[in-house]
Amino acid sequence: MEFETKVSIVVLDELAIWQKLNVTAFLATRIAGAAPEAMGEPYEDAVGRSHARLLGQPMMIYKADPAGLLRAWRQSIERELTRAVYVRAMFATGHDQANRDAFRQEPADEPDLVGIAMRGPKKSVDKAVKGLALHD
Repeated sequence: MEFETKVSIVVLDELAIWQKLNVTAFLATRIAGAAPEAMGEPYEDAVGRSHARLLGQPMMIYKADPAGLLRAWRQSIERELTRAVYVRAMFATGHDQANRDAFRQEPADEPDLVGIAMRGPKKSVDKAVKGLALHD
């Protein structure tokens, strides 16, 4: 199946594994929440139990150093992509409002990013993550 849009998540490579997984999970839910039209249908198992819907397209996970992450974030802004962010200060918070407050306190042009997610036209997303390697 060919998609007109693409979802990419970029995670800071120097994070601990649990942090990478945490950041990726939070960013994936934010992108899915911002694109209800991209959600698939509910899943049903063999005995008819219903399970939650998943985003109906693949998500590509990339790794980056701080400079690469900041460049991809700036590109996502310039290209007007739907984006989600996770900054280092969010590791010390315990709920969504505190996360938003932490992000709001970051320098507007150079937040301490540890992860970003973006969704938009395939070519625009590809240009935003150009030069980054897929996460291993």
